[in-house]
Amino acid sequence: MSAPIDSPANQRMILIVIGIVSSLVMLDTNLVAVALPTIASSLNADFADLQWVITAYVLPFAALLLAAGSFGDRVGRRRAALIGLVLFGLASLACGLSVSPLMLDISRAVQGVGASLLLTATLAIINHTFVGPERAKAYAFWGASLGVAITCGPILGGVISSLFGWQWAFLINVPLCSVLIVATLKVVPESRDPGADSLDYGGILTFSSGLFLLTWAVIDGNASGWLAPAVMWRAVGGLLLLAAFVMVEKRQSNPMLDFKIFGSRYFCGTVASMMGYAVAAQVMIFYLPLYLQNAFGFAPMTAGFAMLPFALPMFLVPRLSANITLSSRALLSLGLGVTAAGDMMMALLCNAGASYPLCAVAMVITGTGAGILNGETAKAVQGALPANRSGVASGIAATIRFTTLLFGIAALGAILLSSTLKAFVPHAGSLGWSIGQAVSTAKRFCAGDAASIETTVMGLLRSAFESGFASAAWAAVAVAIIALVVTRTLMAEGAPATSGSEPAEALFVADE
Repeated sequence: MSAPIDSPANQRMILIVIGIVSSLVMLDTNLVAVALPTIASSLNADFADLQWVITAYVLPFAALLLAAGSFGDRVGRRRAALIGLVLFGLASLACGLSVSPLMLDISRAVQGVGASLLLTATLAIINHTFVGPERAKAYAFWGASLGVAITCGPILGGVISSLFGWQWAFLINVPLCSVLIVATLKVVPESRDPGADSLDYGGILTFSSGLFLLTWAVIDGNASGWLAPAVMWRAVGGLLLLAAFVMVEKRQSNPMLDFKIFGSRYFCGTVASMMGYAVAAQVMIFYLPLYLQNAFGFAPMTAGFAMLPFALPMFLVPRLSANITLSSRALLSLGLGVTAAGDMMMALLCNAGASYPLCAVAMVITGTGAGILNGETAKAVQGALPANRSGVASGIAATIRFTTLLFGIAALGAILLSSTLKAFVPHAGSLGWSIGQAVSTAKRFCAGDAASIETTVMGLLRSAFESGFASAAWAAVAVAIIALVVTRTLMAEGAPATSGSEPAEALFVADE
């Protein structure tokens, strides 16, 4: 029997539980990012395997975000959150017990399904529980909870991996989920929407399958060759499935993705800035820990603390930028420009083999740009369309953001690996190594598995990896600049349909 929600004390308890549940989604991502090199060494995984550790989680999360919201509306938001917690906890247990990259990837995919249910259900619960000014405060608390997870995740991941082993970066979720299941049953009331639409199974199948095939093609392009038949068929199949998704949605009376919303230039401008943020800033959360460990030889714990120059601005800047009176167009442009400057500085420093303190300055700049974008993209989306369409806009924007993040991880990872191979393989050949041996060694090093590599080539590998990371950073710069131009162009004409009534943290809210 759930507690009544009319008293402030009960509302506070609901908000605390919801804040912790939502934080699991972001905390787990950051915990794992720092542990990736240790995972590679333990499971004998190469760089493509490591990409799948992240991608297998983000893929179902992005593909099911809209569907998960509809599922919660139909079966009950609390029930959806409980199902998400059970899936997340069991999948975390399987991740911690994994003995192969494939087992870990499958378990991570189940985690992603649970995460999509958790995020959408908890935000719908906030929408149902709080009204007026209290709802704005609730979203602010929810956003702060995610900010704490972003900031603390790398440190906790480094400490856990160094002291207890990478498995506990996942196993720690099991007791957390168990406690949160009990707390959710005791504190959170049930709510549902009797008029909610049925699940769009055709849209879910075509969208998720198309994303999977395209991502598979991008990740395996380096290993098999971009023109290899298997890679080409995956790319073509993915594009055809996404085209089928568009056709399926256009035939629906209540589509999962309403394409009419893209008729707003202002909304499209905010989406462009969100895509730039995902590729130029968010992807760094996954690859920076790997760079810190490969380039500077940091242990996981040290790398976790070394991520603070990037993570702290992401947490603090949104609270400072909220008081700035610039327009959304100006703030989004500023955020993209600062992010591009930070990535550019990082690329130059990587090519120069600079020390960590200098790289930390670049991380602060990129983190500052990311902090501006993290808050302002959400607020701009809320204000891009009339209030009765803001929920739809937020759901679509969230899906686009994480889909872009998915392809950003795959694409920048492909650039990093190919540039590293290009820099290392010729030098290895001059030492008498075969091409196959050189490629295999470089892939292991890129994955963070330096323990099994001959020390005689360690300097060459580190230099090649820095060159590869610089190439990925330059690609991030290009994306940020393109997003900046598109954002300014599309948002230049006309004002938003309405000023957003919800705070920046309301990005993922689904229609009630």
